[in-house]
Amino acid sequence: MEIILRLLAFALNAFGMLVNKILDLVMVRRPPNCPPISDPLLNRSVVELATQLRRGEISSVQLVSAYIARVREVNPSLNAVVDERFKAALTDARLADDFIARASTEFDRVALYTRYPILGIPFTVKESCGVKGLSYSVGSIIRKDMKAAKDGDVVELLRAAGGIPLLVSATPEFCMSFETSTVINGRCLNPYDMRRTSAGSSGGEGTLNGCGATTFGVGSDISGSIRLPALFCGVFGHKPTGGLTSVKGHFPYSLTDKSFPDMLQIGPITRFARDMPLLLEIMAGDNKHKLKMEETVPLKDIKIYYSYGYSGLNSFTHPVVDFEIKMAVTKAVKCFEKAGINAKKMDFSFLSNSLEIALVSLVDLKGMPSIVTQRPDRPPSMRLLIMEFMNSLIGHSLFTKEAMFLELMQRFNGLMASGNMQEYRDEVKKIKEHIIQLLGDRGVLLLPTFHTSALGFHTSVLNTTGIDNMLLFNILGLPATHVPMGLNQRGMPIGIQVVAAPYQDKLCLQIAAELEAVFEGWVPPVPHAINSK
Repeated sequence: MEIILRLLAFALNAFGMLVNKILDLVMVRRPPNCPPISDPLLNRSVVELATQLRRGEISSVQLVSAYIARVREVNPSLNAVVDERFKAALTDARLADDFIARASTEFDRVALYTRYPILGIPFTVKESCGVKGLSYSVGSIIRKDMKAAKDGDVVELLRAAGGIPLLVSATPEFCMSFETSTVINGRCLNPYDMRRTSAGSSGGEGTLNGCGATTFGVGSDISGSIRLPALFCGVFGHKPTGGLTSVKGHFPYSLTDKSFPDMLQIGPITRFARDMPLLLEIMAGDNKHKLKMEETVPLKDIKIYYSYGYSGLNSFTHPVVDFEIKMAVTKAVKCFEKAGINAKKMDFSFLSNSLEIALVSLVDLKGMPSIVTQRPDRPPSMRLLIMEFMNSLIGHSLFTKEAMFLELMQRFNGLMASGNMQEYRDEVKKIKEHIIQLLGDRGVLLLPTFHTSALGFHTSVLNTTGIDNMLLFNILGLPATHVPMGLNQRGMPIGIQVVAAPYQDKLCLQIAAELEAVFEGWVPPVPHAINSK
């Protein structure tokens, strides 16, 4: 344990919790001013929509048009869209409808949707994941007007499965923040409270999913960047097993760091848990067989472990988890106990160095481009870096203060003694072996995704130590799913995280579906205005 680091973390943590409490008291919730969902098409899962398209009950043009209209309704208020391809999407939809129409028999259509399981279904993409011809600035004003030369690998797989990309959504600068606010694009707002952030770095996808403006989103996660926006915006988000999905085409990307494709993963964000198995199989590509989705696990055979957070000295340098989030964990545990499943509380004392392990993993990432120089092989001088950070604090820089803070932390070695870092690297292997042995191929761990609901803007740095709960599972390469569990007293989404052993993603998704059935899952920020038909 690094004493100086822990003292600084304790001070930052205490100040952050104080700021959070004050803001919760004085910052009155500002509900979204966008209209409620009025088109029934917008409230159906991907699985339902694919069935209706296959049966000819709806058309792809009708579906794509409905989502384009919804995006146009909500985006002026929430600012989640960076660039769009609406005209091209409608052209794709007409081609999909023609393709479906040529399958004249039910047998032909079943065969068609077996090969193209999301044919005619629109979706949205985090800007950093790459859609050919659309913006690829990734929150950087220096990259303004840059377009993606080709689809990222996962986007290409979704297109090959018949999906239709609509747009690319907002991210923080170089994805290096967990609030989505940039010099080039401004703030992406939370659909439940327009005074708060939608998180990051998949903040635009969190917002679009939260307000029902997409069937599903493509996000990326290196330290909670899918799960945190899913929490803040009240939807489901899955971070796959390390190395399951291809991250080629993502920016930023490292060509030299072998651990990068394991830490960074691309996965789905969606309002409906039942969609995630299908979407994950498509995104996994050639690794689909590793998921063994066809080998179902009876619910009674699943082992449940749970935790509310860190213990001992480690708890003093991490935020106290909100009571309502702890209650969400308890409700989930009680739900499974009523089904006859024994749940066991996990002692996190073996994670006493979680903060150091998290920082070492980020410091160790090599080949990442500097925000200032835009190159991985030419870091800025320390003087320039500090100067730009100071300027960013007062809004006189091309760069955001959150991204500059992370780059500075990496240059300062995470405030750790370099001689101790190998000890923390070695500890990762022991922790991973322990958790994998404990969970096996039938166990899941339930715990808080984050310590509180959506934050106010400019407070993410103060809550940095709370990221451990998510980042740890990127480091270990374990799959993790955020599950919404209703709203708190302030009307903001809360939820929990489900973790399993490597390639046991299906257990995470199965538990998510069970909890959705009991606790509603996604709760729209504005009650629906759908006429019964």
